[in-house]
Amino acid sequence: MLVLGIESSCDETGLALYDTARGLLAHAVHSQIDLHAAYGGVVPELASRDHIRRIVPLLRQVLAGAGAGSGDIDAIAYTAGPGLAGALLVGAGFAEALAFSLQVPAVPVHHLEGHLLSPLLSADPPHFPFVALLVSGGHTQLMRVAGVGQYELLGETLDDAAGEAFDKTAKLLGLGYPGGPQLAQLAERGAPGRFDLPRPMLHSGDLNFSFSGLKTAVLTQVRDHAPDAAGKADLCAEFQAAIVEVLAAKALAALKATGLKQLVVAGGVGANRALRAALDAGVRAAGARVFYPELELCTDNGAMIAFAGAQRLTSGKAAKAAGRFGVRPRWNLQEA
Repeated sequence: MLVLGIESSCDETGLALYDTARGLLAHAVHSQIDLHAAYGGVVPELASRDHIRRIVPLLRQVLAGAGAGSGDIDAIAYTAGPGLAGALLVGAGFAEALAFSLQVPAVPVHHLEGHLLSPLLSADPPHFPFVALLVSGGHTQLMRVAGVGQYELLGETLDDAAGEAFDKTAKLLGLGYPGGPQLAQLAERGAPGRFDLPRPMLHSGDLNFSFSGLKTAVLTQVRDHAPDAAGKADLCAEFQAAIVEVLAAKALAALKATGLKQLVVAGGVGANRALRAALDAGVRAAGARVFYPELELCTDNGAMIAFAGAQRLTSGKAAKAAGRFGVRPRWNLQEA
């Protein structure tokens, strides 16, 4: 079965072709970073218009890369939510129309399910059940994953997600867009310990997170100390260390609470090198294993959507569309 995946939930347009017998055949992503940089953040209307411009050329690109034609497509999976309503509608409308013209199924996919299942595309994938740490954009969650469509929420952020905290703190420090990667790069030039930042909810006794106060603590340090360039690097290093410590501790606690020995880390923040180093060491000490998607699949992409759609189809658990061209800007993963 050849499945076309379409991702357009925010500021990346991603398309991919996944074959259930041969694996991932081709994928392509267009990032809108340059488009939104002048505004310091994503402008929803501009994002939607850019998806419209990019989606057909990207389809042609992945078809050529896979050596396939549109008539070879057996199903089309698309991100139906959560995300920006206008951006989602571009992908959903295109997917539903193309599926109708080809007389093939159109499968709505939850964006976070795509991230969650993306490590299964690796050469050495995890096996169900496992614990998943989802750190993608506005989401920070811990899940027990028993199978496709079988997700138990163990803990989540009560306010800002880790990715949001990175981006907002970067903006506070006057760093460029996108803020998270810029902050992480600056952190590598600094050293933690010079500034005192909290580790929110580290000892809360549950698996929930909270990062809003950490951002406020950075603001206080900036106001009190007016750090120079070296000071900003040290502040970034301390900020990153605080988030990494909390994420790693909670993920390890989730493994212990569930008795599972596999941890999956997915989402854009999962590419952070400091987080990977901390999780690698912690999981190894716990006698468990940790799995990540390929680096190119950490950010939003069509490959994860094609794969998730294929898994839904082959397991007979395809989600129902929210009406023709319907999307779900807010969508609980457990309801997918």
